[in-house]
Amino acid sequence: MASPMSASSFLKALKAEGLTVVEVGDWRDHNRNHKGAWGPVHGVMIHHTVTRGSARTVDICRKGYAGLPGPLCHGVITKDGRVHLVGYGRANHAGLGDDDVLRAVIAEKALPRDNEANTDGNRHFYGFECENLGDGDDPWPAAQLEAIERAAAAVCRHHGWNERSVIGHLEWQPGKVDPRGFTMTSMRERIRDRLK
Repeated sequence: MASPMSASSFLKALKAEGLTVVEVGDWRDHNRNHKGAWGPVHGVMIHHTVTRGSARTVDICRKGYAGLPGPLCHGVITKDGRVHLVGYGRANHAGLGDDDVLRAVIAEKALPRDNEANTDGNRHFYGFECENLGDGDDPWPAAQLEAIERAAAAVCRHHGWNERSVIGHLEWQPGKVDPRGFTMTSMRERIRDRLK
């Protein structure tokens, strides 16, 4: 069980991992904490945005849209490999997911198949939205994949977690397909190697 790191510690951890970080507006105080608790935190969740264009993607992830107010994550990883911080605290990114998956993340064990949505993920996961159409054809540039690896590793390093604390949205909530275009198994291998 871990308390969320402070916003300043989050920023410091990302920069220490070699990332280029862009601070967007009042990101430190932009959250959904009035809707429920933020923490204890247990892992990192990776998403794709189904959007095109970095500026538009960052704006949507910061503000949200009708029916789903922002922030929609903590950091937006654009195709150029930059991490744009849009919120900190509870964010609308994970939604309800499988309690068996959460237990596996906490224990850092292999994930079971997600088959129910009974647990609040917004409370327990850091979230990174990654600019990609999610159609399986939109490319994932090397700089972006490396930034995903570094961002997840930064959070894991701070908390003393291993790569099994990093999951994709598709591994949390039935019916989700993101991130699409690379496998979470391959990303976890990259994170494992970086944490070594």
